[in-house]
Amino acid sequence: MRAQDILASAGPQAEHIEALWWIMLLICTAVFVAVLLALAWALLRAPRGSPATPPDLSSLALPERGAAIVVAAAVALSAALLVYLTLASYVTDRRLASLGAPAVQIELTAHRWWWEVRYMDADPSRIFTTANEIHIPVGKPVLVTLKADDVIHSFWVPNLAGKKDLIPGRDATLTLQADVPGRYRGQCAEFCGVQHAKMALLVFADPPEQFEAWAASERKPALEPASEEESRGREIFVSGRCAMCHAIQGTMASARKAPDLTHFASRETLGAGTVPNSIGHLAGWILDPHSIKPGVNMPANPLDPDELHALLAYLGALR
Repeated sequence: MRAQDILASAGPQAEHIEALWWIMLLICTAVFVAVLLALAWALLRAPRGSPATPPDLSSLALPERGAAIVVAAAVALSAALLVYLTLASYVTDRRLASLGAPAVQIELTAHRWWWEVRYMDADPSRIFTTANEIHIPVGKPVLVTLKADDVIHSFWVPNLAGKKDLIPGRDATLTLQADVPGRYRGQCAEFCGVQHAKMALLVFADPPEQFEAWAASERKPALEPASEEESRGREIFVSGRCAMCHAIQGTMASARKAPDLTHFASRETLGAGTVPNSIGHLAGWILDPHSIKPGVNMPANPLDPDELHALLAYLGALR
């Protein structure tokens, strides 16, 4: 996974933001150094005296015309730099909105503390939902519609784009593009509660043909159980409390209060980037999610060992 770094841009939007950052850093550094040099010059030229003999300050006085020129030059330079930074910010903002027509449209809804990812399409049969992971085609603009279900969140993938707030009752949009294939880490950048720090997501920039293959797989319903144990696991899922919050396409579970688990086993993490998606972590997550992510909305599930093993077998086969 690439470092989560604003200075390691991998798309046009992030490149524009990084360029603006460098411009502001260089100008502010130059101004800071100039102020320090002026201060040092003033201190070195300051006359020395004693309590009995005050210093002679007449040597520091500039001619009235010279003082006026220095002040005017400083004010003009400061105004020019401020105007330049304002124009640079405006140009960057315009460039961020000039990626062209989107090739993919995603509806991203933030919940405490996970991400619901819904891939939109004019054909309703091609719409599908996943969670905590976004796949996008390399080199193509992607329009992301941002929604919040509960409190204010903020979507930020530093390598690809700037921050954008998700406010309940007010939709926002963000267009992003990745020019370099890879896996990028995103994060909620607005404090949203006790597990704000563990509300991450992964963005996979795939070659277009690989993205299309992934999307085609995601549109399919869940695989049928391949063994008796997996069949028992599905029955435990559908008839128990799991189906009250989660959905698995192709089964009777259709709730949308928690992440859609249709292709759960293909995801890399649990709990929105909290731990890897492994059998051991999954078992701990099912039995007592609060030991892994305190405050999470999912309740503990005290299953018998044989029930837990059957459920793990079923969920582990949902690719």
